[in-house]
Amino acid sequence: MKKDYYEILGVGKNATSTEIKKAYRKKAVQNHPDKNPGDKAAEDRFKEAAEAYEILSNTDKKARYDQYGHAAFENGGAGGAGGFSGMNMDDIFSQFGDVFGGHFGGGGFSGFGGGSQQARVKGSNLRIRVKLELKDILNGVVKKVKVKRLVKAEGVTYKTCGTCNGQGSVTRISNTILGRMQTAATCPTCKGAGKSVDNRPKGSDTNGMVQKEETVEIEIPPGVTDGVQLKVSGKGNEAPGNGIPGDIHVVIQEIPHEELKREGNNLHYDMYISFPEAALGTNKNIDTLTGKVRIKIEEGTQSGKILRLRGKGLESLERYGKGDILVHINVWTPKKLSKEQKEFFQKSIDDDNFKPKPSNSEKSFFEKVKDMFS
Repeated sequence: MKKDYYEILGVGKNATSTEIKKAYRKKAVQNHPDKNPGDKAAEDRFKEAAEAYEILSNTDKKARYDQYGHAAFENGGAGGAGGFSGMNMDDIFSQFGDVFGGHFGGGGFSGFGGGSQQARVKGSNLRIRVKLELKDILNGVVKKVKVKRLVKAEGVTYKTCGTCNGQGSVTRISNTILGRMQTAATCPTCKGAGKSVDNRPKGSDTNGMVQKEETVEIEIPPGVTDGVQLKVSGKGNEAPGNGIPGDIHVVIQEIPHEELKREGNNLHYDMYISFPEAALGTNKNIDTLTGKVRIKIEEGTQSGKILRLRGKGLESLERYGKGDILVHINVWTPKKLSKEQKEFFQKSIDDDNFKPKPSNSEKSFFEKVKDMFS
């Protein structure tokens, strides 16, 4: 069972964002690999703290965690905690480096056992769009997508950048009216990588990179909505030298269904029935995302009545439960009548049984809309 995030950082549920940040920094400093070389337990505590901070420092994720605990992020739910067990220290620092400031040599980890304090450059991110039908959104799906990404060319080698001596940044000192000012800037030669190309294979760019098409599997959880963005870590463009790869940001595009209209986790279905069917009652089949469902139309059903099929909608992205299918009954009025039909209805105009007599049980349009959202 996973530890409570508040317990990991040693703060209460009412802790402010400043207190959470301070607690995380303290834990990270205590368990940093440079201070605990070869200590696997310290490494695990460092990663636990990073995971806890990722959730508790984000207002939306913190609210979901406070209400549902770790279940809110099971299977890497969208935007949830993906877990840090498979990441190295540089990866974690690249996400939360602002928390540490200059405590470890101005930003960046030396790895396990000291060494260079340079920051590792991260490759650029890629952004793709994935189209999904409602049936894919219902249960979630794994999509295989071809992407073109930059990777290091085979045979490329790098050497320490002569401009910054592998630091990735250069320091400039200038004289001002206030005195001598020292500023640091990204190295113009290596663009912060700390490395420059030593051997550049034919066909590669100035950084020794080539474009390669790869197939990437994207696991999409149930209940995603149009416009939601998912992240596939480490599958973006690679970085020169010993940099870390960027990510792929996946934008979801929902393909409208021909008959089912989505509203949140609920689905709406318009059913048209004839006047005789409304008066006498009937049984009808409707196509849902999981197959046909037979519903009963009671005799005397009024146009505008809404039937609710509970649990036949979409699962919540946060796994709060499934929505419903709301079947809207519409009584179809024929636009043309035969002579006999006209005579029948003409005789019925004055029939007391055909006169509208709404009772208290017959809900108004606004009441139906209110029920629909309840």
